[in-house]
Amino acid sequence: MAADVTEQLNTVLPDVFRALDLTGVFLNGVLGGTIARQRRFDLAGFVILAIVSALGGGMLRDTLLQAGTPVALTDPYYLGTAMSGALVAFVIPLGGRWWSRTFLVGDALVLGCWAATGSTKALAAGLGVLPAVMLGVITAVGGGMIRDVVVGQPPVIFGGNTLYATSAVLASLVVIGMNGLGEQTLGMGLAIVVGAGLSILAHWRQWSLPYAPTVQLPNLRPRWRREGSAPGEDGPAPGRD
Repeated sequence: MAADVTEQLNTVLPDVFRALDLTGVFLNGVLGGTIARQRRFDLAGFVILAIVSALGGGMLRDTLLQAGTPVALTDPYYLGTAMSGALVAFVIPLGGRWWSRTFLVGDALVLGCWAATGSTKALAAGLGVLPAVMLGVITAVGGGMIRDVVVGQPPVIFGGNTLYATSAVLASLVVIGMNGLGEQTLGMGLAIVVGAGLSILAHWRQWSLPYAPTVQLPNLRPRWRREGSAPGEDGPAPGRD
């Protein structure tokens, strides 16, 4: 019975992952286009930001792995889906509560999917735990980082974001742990649930990583400096005639 369930999961989940993957490409294409609208870019700006936002992380991952041409360039669905997102944002000014909530849930699910995909590809290439986590995070947040740099602003994951990269780290660790148990497909599914759950919960509770503390160092200046006197004004130095 358990073997039958596992076999069914192994058959169904790859299609689910691909659907989530392309959904993430579309949503991030729309997000890139939305930012282009805010910046009053032309159509070329919409398309470029959409492609960078939607495909940048995966292309960077494949380039670092040196595993051949990035998938985004060999599978026509990826570029087409990203540009479709740009077109939607170009024609329709998206915003408001309904868009924010829809994007939050969809992006959280995609975050876990992309982190799991990046870590799985790293493990398949024979890399260790830390490189696998790094590539999982790069896959999940790399496109957004490049997009923010292109428009001239600090990447949002560096501050003010609610545990976005942390959720990607946790999803990557879940995949790595389940791979060690021989449950790769189940691990990817669990990573999506865990990564999305933490991302949504952190957004709802407004959790974020701590910032660097402000430390006030004690005043170590000599007393004559604090009193406003200068060297040599109080007479000869001690020990001299």
